[in-house]
Amino acid sequence: MKKRVTLTFPRRIVQMPITYRLATEFNVAANIIRAQITPNQSGKLVVELSGDIDALEAAIDWMGMQDINVSLTTAEIVIDRDRCVDCGLCTGVCPTGALRLDPKSFQLQFDRPRCSVCEQCIPTCPVQAIATNL
Repeated sequence: MKKRVTLTFPRRIVQMPITYRLATEFNVAANIIRAQITPNQSGKLVVELSGDIDALEAAIDWMGMQDINVSLTTAEIVIDRDRCVDCGLCTGVCPTGALRLDPKSFQLQFDRPRCSVCEQCIPTCPVQAIATNL
């Protein structure tokens, strides 16, 4: 099973090796989608957790006991086709290849299942046609 979560770390545990502990103690893989961590301040990670449902729940409970705020992420990328000018700038920053220009029509194609919701495309769009649904 997979769960996408946002982890917010308090200052005192920002140096804790969370992904290592998830892997070794709970057999849960953590694919880091986005990280924003400032040493000696706070941290925020968007991760996709993979593992057995019981292991995932135990890992999430453990993180809560460590004062890590865990929130489920349900965001998806949405593209406003009325605003999009099919410039292709977003395709250059998409790490999963979910965004691409069709070689025949030169129109933007979005493969939603490939999207990791890393949000790198959002600030790249010059006409602000890309956003999250939250």
